[in-house]
Amino acid sequence: MALVIGAIIVIAALSLAVMLSKGRSAKRKYIVWGITTMLPVAFVFSWLVALLYGDWVAHDGFAALGLLMILMPLFFLTGVILLLIGLFMKEK
Repeated sequence: MALVIGAIIVIAALSLAVMLSKGRSAKRKYIVWGITTMLPVAFVFSWLVALLYGDWVAHDGFAALGLLMILMPLFFLTGVILLLIGLFMKEK
């Protein structure tokens, strides 16, 4: 049940980001996608992937925790980079 709720959160966040960035400038798109990647996607999606990997593939909770510790900062830094590109991009 927790996996379904997490998937719904990620899908809702991604669809909201698509709606907010549709028809906008590239600067606004980078800002919206950076915030979306940092907040809901980084935490919930990395938790989902780590939980699925730890439970179904490795059958070990420590593998899930290790993967979570790798994925969360990776997604968060990707979101920070997208946000900074959007903040410092010059509009034409």
